[in-house]
Amino acid sequence: MKTISKSAAWNIFLVAGLTVAVGIATAVKLKGATEGQALLVIAAIGSIMGILSSVCSANAKIITFLFGLLDVSIYGTMCFLSWADGGSGLGNGILHAVYFIPMQFIGFFQWRKRGAHGGAAVKARRFTSRQWLIFGAIFVAATAAVYALLLQFDRSGAQGFLRAAVLFDTLPLVCNVLGQYLLSNAYREQWFFWLGVNVFSIAMWSTTLSETGDSYAIIYIIKYSFYFMNSINGLRIWTRLSREG
Repeated sequence: MKTISKSAAWNIFLVAGLTVAVGIATAVKLKGATEGQALLVIAAIGSIMGILSSVCSANAKIITFLFGLLDVSIYGTMCFLSWADGGSGLGNGILHAVYFIPMQFIGFFQWRKRGAHGGAAVKARRFTSRQWLIFGAIFVAATAAVYALLLQFDRSGAQGFLRAAVLFDTLPLVCNVLGQYLLSNAYREQWFFWLGVNVFSIAMWSTTLSETGDSYAIIYIIKYSFYFMNSINGLRIWTRLSREG
């Protein structure tokens, strides 16, 4: 009788935990929704594709880009539908259409060049000292630029230049964009940016919970805690692969 390896058991735990969190969040939304229930279900399916993509990318499997394409395509479509209905999803919709969707194809072909196929893991790269400096500078510059831009659309009512709500929107966005670039080009250092996304998201929802008492925030704290664990696992696996590659 075959036994499940520790690695497979950990992946099953992560997928199951994240799927339960998404399921609970969707059920809560459906309970309070008077319309758009079908779109909520589609969004949940997209989230599950994102879960599978994240776990597959942690394990350096090229199928991550199939799940990733489904995830970002569904999310981008939802953003455009939200905007068409009078919401504020246009910016996110455009970002997904012109950046995240094309990067799935770029990533697929880049990984193929680096030996990823079927069950074979990609040959991971890792930063040189010079690349650390360059990406550190890019991160700081991008954060400052995006923060200044989002500051113009802030409706939180907060005063002063440094506003927590804008910062919590800025940091995950910048980490997502840079993390996707590094993922598509098979760099180990992507996981530092994914860790950033998760830490900043946990901090944002923890702040929401403490300020509003909204128990719904707990679901997202749990969700991003699972993503955080997946990122730690991804960093561990990719550190080993980058030494071998």
